[in-house]
Amino acid sequence: MRISASLLVGGLLSAMFIVAALVSYLWTPYDVEKMAVVARLKPPGAEFWFGTDHFGRDIFSMVMVGARTSIAVALVAVGIGAVFGVPLGLLAAANRGAWYDELIMRFNDLVFAFPALLLAILFTATLGPGAVNAILAIGIFNIPVFARLARGAALSLWTREYIMAARAAGKRSARISAEHILPNILNLLIVQATIQFSLAILAEAGLSYLGLGAQPPIPSWGRMLSEAQTMIYVAPWFAIFPGLAIVLTVLGLNLMGDGLRDWLDPKLRRAR
Repeated sequence: MRISASLLVGGLLSAMFIVAALVSYLWTPYDVEKMAVVARLKPPGAEFWFGTDHFGRDIFSMVMVGARTSIAVALVAVGIGAVFGVPLGLLAAANRGAWYDELIMRFNDLVFAFPALLLAILFTATLGPGAVNAILAIGIFNIPVFARLARGAALSLWTREYIMAARAAGKRSARISAEHILPNILNLLIVQATIQFSLAILAEAGLSYLGLGAQPPIPSWGRMLSEAQTMIYVAPWFAIFPGLAIVLTVLGLNLMGDGLRDWLDPKLRRAR
């Protein structure tokens, strides 16, 4: 089966940062917590590939570890959204019109009434800054995203003949949802998870930029941008490289999401 260019490019960009995050557990060119005042604000070169910051820390090493932070936060947050949101959506679809269907949908509307970043800021400002609270804040917003998608996709399947045959055979709604509904909407959920992953990375960067995400000494792309804003004219590389990391990661995930959508959708495959 032919793989689209967007899926290939997006997969390569995403894989590059995932590999960097995994390698950072074992090796980085320099210790990201070690300060060297004599090497502060060094421009990119053979010794420091991305230059150094105002404390003399190697920016390339910090970008590597920052990838680990962003990917870990986004992965767990999206996982929370999918684990809780998909069952809620399937439950609502299987019992359309019931009181808990209405309750789930009104909860979704309540969460969607607030912008994602604003909700995350409110949550972390209340509970305190930190990676764990950032994960919870982003994860809570992802729950209604997956719940609404799962419910909408499942509703279109409950009227199909094979679902009616399963009900006639005496299968309960929960079993039908697990055996027949979920496998048929899994492609939509995978694509949505990829998109939410990129949005979660942006949200984590935004929270870290505001000082509400991962706290020092853990490197974070958002906090690196926050620290670099006062030195943009003195040491532009301090802002350029973490900014590029965010842009390329989000671009890669969005391209991969588009490519997966085209690849997993039978109608689009036939059209090609």
